Amino acid sequence: MSFSLLKRLRRNHYTQAIGRRSGKSSRLNQWFKWLSPGLFVKRWMVISAGGMILATLGLAIWTKMTPVFYLLRLTEAVLSSLAQLVPNTISGPLVVIGGILLILWGQSQTVNSISQVLRPPGDEELVDMLISHRRLHRGPKIVALGGGTGLSTLLRGLKLYSANITAIVTVADDGGSSGRLRRELGVQPPGDIRNCLAALGDEEKLLTELFQYRFKTGDGLAGHSFGNLFLTAMSEVTGDLEQAIAASSHVLAVRGQVLPATLEDVYLWADLEDGRRIEGESRIPEAKGKIVKIGCVPESPLALPAAISAIEEADYIIMGPGSLYTSVIPNLLVPEIVEAIAKKRVPRIYVCNIMTEPGETDGYTVSDHIRAIDRVVKRRIFDAVLVHKRPPSEAALIRYAKQRSHPVFLDREDVARLGYRMVMSNVMDEDAIAHKVRHDSHQLAKVLLRWYSRVRGL
Repeated sequence: MSFSLLKRLRRNHYTQAIGRRSGKSSRLNQWFKWLSPGLFVKRWMVISAGGMILATLGLAIWTKMTPVFYLLRLTEAVLSSLAQLVPNTISGPLVVIGGILLILWGQSQTVNSISQVLRPPGDEELVDMLISHRRLHRGPKIVALGGGTGLSTLLRGLKLYSANITAIVTVADDGGSSGRLRRELGVQPPGDIRNCLAALGDEEKLLTELFQYRFKTGDGLAGHSFGNLFLTAMSEVTGDLEQAIAASSHVLAVRGQVLPATLEDVYLWADLEDGRRIEGESRIPEAKGKIVKIGCVPESPLALPAAISAIEEADYIIMGPGSLYTSVIPNLLVPEIVEAIAKKRVPRIYVCNIMTEPGETDGYTVSDHIRAIDRVVKRRIFDAVLVHKRPPSEAALIRYAKQRSHPVFLDREDVARLGYRMVMSNVMDEDAIAHKVRHDSHQLAKVLLRWYSRVRGL
């Protein structure tokens, strides 16, 4: 009995010793992180040390150097005694190292005192946040165009690689909560913009969930999301949607910016193969016909100047994923946006959907998606297309087949004939229970950034 107790005590002592050592090692690692390149900390440490030396010299001059004389005599005596005991080749470096350690220790304690006040709640150290901040703000200037859930999925992954992101969002939505606000209050549809703001948000999860909260009951409130109502109210207060988005971005601590493609009141229409013309973004997929032409009213809406400036400064342009005719192409119905993209000589890529969409892209191949875009812009404005290469599970295929949806087939020869490079990778996320298929935001962003680095030779 006593022997087992001794073993337990010994084991506990060993575990605690390991914990203390690992804790010290962790603190040491965090301390050395402050010396990482790009944080602008080392230079301030050197400047602080220089300031201490200057202050000491100034004090000596002020007091006519009398204390300095005796201090130098005392230092000389101490150093002479030390040199007799320990050779100067050893004692000198030790004193230098000791002085540097004292300076660094003092600086680190100062920073720790400040960080305890400034650091937000959470486990992440202030130095880790600073390193992440510097890395993200050195990331490429990315412009992502689209709408719906596809664009927000992409943004959720991209924000891990760069804070210089501009999302240009379609404002043609006329269904659901956005459509009701648009009809009743005459505002631009806020739904897709809300999703993008939430995707790029770096604020607390609770605040993002509040922005996405949808009312389930209430006369006039049911079906509306809090974010849509917030953006609508901010539009009224600030004067337009652009300023409302900017104010909301501050609330959610958005990495980058979200911009509407235009501030004009845009409505979509589509001509079908059977001769019908369908008006309204939400009604186009419901018509269940083959789309041969798509346009908008007004015919050539003016682009938001900030959106054009973002494209002109971009290092990388991405379009999609998302509903081809109701989320992706509406941005290209703004002529100035097409012109700005066409002029840029930077990597430009289109992210193709994984599955066809009933009422929009029934039976479409990858090349059909590309041709639909080229028909609208009357030129080739993208260099490459990203295609998912692994088919969904059998259960997912059965589920989607019941909805008349199938995997988008990659017709390699036709895509190559159109002059597009093909980027093939596994970027799909499938719900194991519901068997819903969507893009994996993190994997999608990783593949896109890897292709960008390879094209730019980084």
